[in-house]
Amino acid sequence: MEILDLPFMQRALLAAFLVGITAPAIGIYLVQRRQALMGDGIGHVALTGVGLGFLLNTSPVWVATAVCVLGAVVMELIRSYGKARGDIALAMLFYGGMAGGVMLMSLSSTGSSANLTTYLFGSITTVSQQDIVAICILAAFVVLTTIGLRRQLFAICQDEEFARVTGLPVRLLNLLVAVTAAVTVTVAMRVVGLLLVSALMVIPVAASQQIARSFATTFAMAVAVGVLVTLSGTVTSYYVDVPSGATIVLMAIGVFIALTAVATPLARRRADRTAEAERCTLRPEADVQV
Repeated sequence: MEILDLPFMQRALLAAFLVGITAPAIGIYLVQRRQALMGDGIGHVALTGVGLGFLLNTSPVWVATAVCVLGAVVMELIRSYGKARGDIALAMLFYGGMAGGVMLMSLSSTGSSANLTTYLFGSITTVSQQDIVAICILAAFVVLTTIGLRRQLFAICQDEEFARVTGLPVRLLNLLVAVTAAVTVTVAMRVVGLLLVSALMVIPVAASQQIARSFATTFAMAVAVGVLVTLSGTVTSYYVDVPSGATIVLMAIGVFIALTAVATPLARRRADRTAEAERCTLRPEADVQV
């Protein structure tokens, strides 16, 4: 295939593969915690990091990672202690991050509206060798965290109080989830863009939940769906000449619709079998009473 002979597409496909793994891997915990839009908020904050990277004439990926981690920690602290005014503080953080990024980008000598668009909506064909190194390191951290600590992270996502009673460091693990989500945003921003990264964290997980019945199966299916849509979306964007981020997200939505269509009759059939089993169980008791 000629696509594999092009160095920039080799980098693009590698980046897409890593994003396809990492985004659903942390997304499943965010969905379990009902924080599906957390990635979207971190994406707003990440724009400040991108703008600061351009202003300092250094790697936007690493600067965005540092800013995202700080923003994620602040978000988690607000979630824990914010109480009534927590939503207002989070809104100010999100919109302030977006405004700060646009301002810093305009002040930098290397920033431009074209650069801003590539980070907002993704431009996978512009992934550099330096970006690949950063993405590989950050993706390794996300995978090791989400798989190595899956039992502990699952416990706090299901029931924080029970996890605290069992002796787990709930506050530390909550911060770790937030930091891992922040790292994932910076991994994915070159592929799907900061405004669409949350979709890649959530949609593959939601699609897998239509079929899977256990956490482990949902995790594996979500990662498989993530890799499928990122790689196929990247190839499609190359041949059709359309934005990679939008293509990947639309394909993920298509997979969700397809799995939902398959799951609906299966769920109805399963419910019918359960009802029939209950009737068979109750029938002998009725005969005895007669």
